[in-house]
Amino acid sequence: MQKKWLERTELLIKEQGIEKLQNANLLVVGLGGVGSFAAEFLARSGIGKMTIVDGDTVDITNINRQLPALHSTVGKSKVEVVSERLLDINPELQLTKINEFLNPERMEEVIGSEKFDYILDCIDSVTPKLALIITAKRKKIKIVSCMGAGGKMDPSKVMVRDISKTYNCFLAKNVRKRLKKEQINKGIRCVFSNEIQNEESLKMTDGANFKRSFYGTSSFMPAIFGLYAAAEVINHLLKKTDD
Repeated sequence: MQKKWLERTELLIKEQGIEKLQNANLLVVGLGGVGSFAAEFLARSGIGKMTIVDGDTVDITNINRQLPALHSTVGKSKVEVVSERLLDINPELQLTKINEFLNPERMEEVIGSEKFDYILDCIDSVTPKLALIITAKRKKIKIVSCMGAGGKMDPSKVMVRDISKTYNCFLAKNVRKRLKKEQINKGIRCVFSNEIQNEESLKMTDGANFKRSFYGTSSFMPAIFGLYAAAEVINHLLKKTDD
C-alpha cells in the first residue's frame, strides 16, 4: 500500500498507476483560473515532479475564479501561493517554481531545461501561447492547450479535441490561424468550449503582458477547463506503457 493519502487513488488505478504518476515530470505554464486548478488536480493525483510558471501577483479581481486568490493573498506572487498549497497537499512533490511571465524568447530555454513528459498550456495571451505550443511541437513534447473559458457559462459544452476540431472559440480560431503559418494544422490536444461567447462581456485592456482584451468569467468555467486538462494528462500517463 502506498502513502495513506493516496489510498483512494490506488484503489482506482492500482500500484502500477501510482508509480507512473509519481515518475512523471510535468510543466504547467499559467496559474490563473485554469492553471491553478490544473496544478492542484495534478498534485492531488500524486504526480511526482512539477514545474509551475507564472509571473503574476494575486489581484482582487481574481477572487471570483482563481484558486490562489483570497483577500489575504492579494498582492502576493501566484507561484508562491500555489507552491505552498501544492507542497501542503504532497510534501514530497519535487516542485520547481518559475516566477515570471514566459516571453517567447524564454520558451525554448525553459522547455529544454528538463525532460518533461507533458506540458499544460494555461496561458490566456495569444503570443506566448503560440510560442509555447510551437516550441513543444518542435521538441516533440506532448502538450494540452487550454482555449477561452471567458464569456461562457455552460459546463456541458467543454471538451478536449485536436486543435483542428475546435470551433465557436475566438482564441482557438486565432491560434489555429497563426499556427497554420508555421505549417502546424493538427496534433495538439485542446480544451475548449463550443458555446457561443457572450460578446457583451468583452472588455479591452492596455495590452500589458500580450493581453489586449478579456471576457467576463464565471467562478466555475476556468476550473472545469483546468480539470479537463489535468484529466487529459493523467489519463495519458496511466495508459503509457513502460519502455
